[in-house]
Amino acid sequence: MGVPRSRGATDELGPDEDSGGAPPGCSGDLGVPVGEEAIPGAPPDGSELLAALLDGMDAALCAFDAAGTVTHWNREAERVLGWSADEAVGRSGFAGWAVRRADADEVRDRLMSAMDAPGRQVHEFALLRKDGGRVLVRTQSAGVRGADGKPAGVYCAFSEVHAQIDLERAIALSEALLEDASWGVVLVDVDLRPTVVNAHAARALGGSRTALLGRPLGELVVQGVEELEAALHHVLADGAPSAPAELWVTLRTAEGERRRCWRSGFLRLASPLTEEPVPLGVGWLFQDVTAARLAEQEADRLRFRTSQLHRAARTASECEDPMEAATSLLDFALAGFADHVLVDLVAGERLVRTAATPFDAPGPCLLVAGGSLPARYA
Repeated sequence: MGVPRSRGATDELGPDEDSGGAPPGCSGDLGVPVGEEAIPGAPPDGSELLAALLDGMDAALCAFDAAGTVTHWNREAERVLGWSADEAVGRSGFAGWAVRRADADEVRDRLMSAMDAPGRQVHEFALLRKDGGRVLVRTQSAGVRGADGKPAGVYCAFSEVHAQIDLERAIALSEALLEDASWGVVLVDVDLRPTVVNAHAARALGGSRTALLGRPLGELVVQGVEELEAALHHVLADGAPSAPAELWVTLRTAEGERRRCWRSGFLRLASPLTEEPVPLGVGWLFQDVTAARLAEQEADRLRFRTSQLHRAARTASECEDPMEAATSLLDFALAGFADHVLVDLVAGERLVRTAATPFDAPGPCLLVAGGSLPARYA
């Protein structure tokens, strides 16, 4: 835990630092050294600022003097355990109110041992709430020295273990997504410019993780950027869609343009530190499914061609005239194989155009009128 340096507090209040008057050496009003009286009308000496800082902290914080008496108790500590500052400040340790009497000596010894130990100590305790319930907390405690350099007390920051574990899991998840994920992760700001790009996404976009930051998406995506930006704007305005979407894009790379299909999911990011959700941007997660989609398209094309050839063979088999059978077969097969078709027959040493489809519009394969002129080939 750290609070800004002022006349009543230090950055870390470490065991080897001269705090010049630290919270555990102050009375419950957070500003008057123990044993001294406040002078009416005198400047607050930073006490209001220190009180506001302590009460505004996200972590619960308490402090003890060298004798183990509670000297500070902030609002988060009150929220976690239910005991107000008026009820907590001035008590000797946690015995009988914030911890079971059977555990009080052990908890006191472990907390106060930080007064003479270097650095911070981390412990887990089961504390008592005011309503009688028990809550497991994780504490970080460190000693505080007075102006004379001697141990003056201990400060202790604590939070519920499940809340700490949830925070650690969230941090671990974000780091894993941005480092080791097998899909692309891109965080964009409200201007739709990348602010964080993981390694997978950098490879997919054809750049390095740092070179892609802050660049407009239009510099990376040649075609499909309108659809991508429309999806990001929708998420910022209305929230994430209910299902992933597949976007076809064409990328500009050093090797040329590449067409890819990305299966994309979107998450709206909002600040957890404000009462009203303030959008921070969009989390965009995507996987390259180009190979699968091209394989599906090819499989569909093959199925269609097989069906067309089967129908063509059945139709041709019912024709008595060979030329009618040929043109009927081509009418069915054409849709799955080509845009146009023509039929040339050998006449002596030349080829004579016999049937063809129109070249200026779709149509059936018909016999060529007056087809006696040889076709011109090189």
